[in-house]
Amino acid sequence: MKEKSVLISFVKEKRKMVGITQVELAEKADVGLRFVRDLEQGKKTLRMDTVNKVLALFGAELLPVIKERGNE
Repeated sequence: MKEKSVLISFVKEKRKMVGITQVELAEKADVGLRFVRDLEQGKKTLRMDTVNKVLALFGAELLPVIKERGNE
C-alpha cells in the first residue's frame, strides 16, 4: 500500500512544517479531529471529499493514478 503511506507522510509532514497540531488542522479544514487522526494513522476507509478538504490546505488534492498494466 505505497500510495497510502505517501498520503499519510504528506499530511503529517505538511502539518508539522506549518507548525499546527492535529486539532488546529481539523479546525482549519472544517473536519473532525477523529478524521485527522484516522487519516494520519492510515485508516483504510476515508471519504475522498473529506481527505480533499484537508489536502486543500496544502495546495493538493487526490487524483487517480494510471498504472501500467502487465501483459494480460
